[in-house]
Amino acid sequence: MARDIKAHITGTVWKIEVEVGEEVEEDDDFVILESMKMEMPISAEEDCVVTEILVNEGDAVEEGQVLLRIEDA
Repeated sequence: MARDIKAHITGTVWKIEVEVGEEVEEDDDFVILESMKMEMPISAEEDCVVTEILVNEGDAVEEGQVLLRIEDA
């Protein structure tokens, strides 16, 4: 089942740590957001596969915006 991974803060996409099709393990970082000069990673809560990336490095994002989609591994 596909699930959306959303931004938990308003900020900038500082770094994307994954690629489409990549298998990600629990606690691996998907994306690192930057807000007020602080880096805040968004990490996997379980093993999964990245199916779609909806942002690029440098993009401004709003809290709740979908960053990527995942499916069960």
